[in-house]
Amino acid sequence: MKLVIIDYGAGNIKSIQFAFNRLGYEAILSKNPEEIKTADKVIFPGVGEASSAMKMLKESGLDTLIPTLKQPVLGICLGMQLMCLHTEEGDTKGLGIFQTKVKRFSQNVKVPQMGWNVIKELKSDLFKGIKENEYMYLVHSYYAEHCDETIAATDYEINYASALQHENFYGTQFHPEKSGNEGAKILQNFLTL
Repeated sequence: MKLVIIDYGAGNIKSIQFAFNRLGYEAILSKNPEEIKTADKVIFPGVGEASSAMKMLKESGLDTLIPTLKQPVLGICLGMQLMCLHTEEGDTKGLGIFQTKVKRFSQNVKVPQMGWNVIKELKSDLFKGIKENEYMYLVHSYYAEHCDETIAATDYEINYASALQHENFYGTQFHPEKSGNEGAKILQNFLTL
């Protein structure tokens, strides 16, 4: 299987590579459009600030490529947020794959939300074999609002979309690569989609 992690300078890519290595797969890093287009599965990671990440995507032309991909694509953390219509972080226009907006948590809670929290209301084969209220690892100051594409929800001050799906595009706000055995199971499920 050809597994490509999009390399655009925003992401904790090593931990994702190690997670797939543990599952017995080698994930290659690439910003080459041809290589990304011919992959069986694509991972779109993201750590950092939305507007600078979007700027890097635009500079490499990946902002127009990603929405046209036909194979399963998994956006993780900021990757998922950039797949939405808009994020308040840096007042950034997203890729418009998921029909929802990304908002900042209020000052009433500790920001960023950092650590373990549960995911529930699970829909999609991405969560095959995952129990309701399973703990996942999160680090984020912004959240995606619920929409028709929500496939998992989490509570932190409010109830928000912790995973989204539109056709072949999937997104998780949590980090499956840092979420132990259950996170590994989600990555394995993604590989078998």
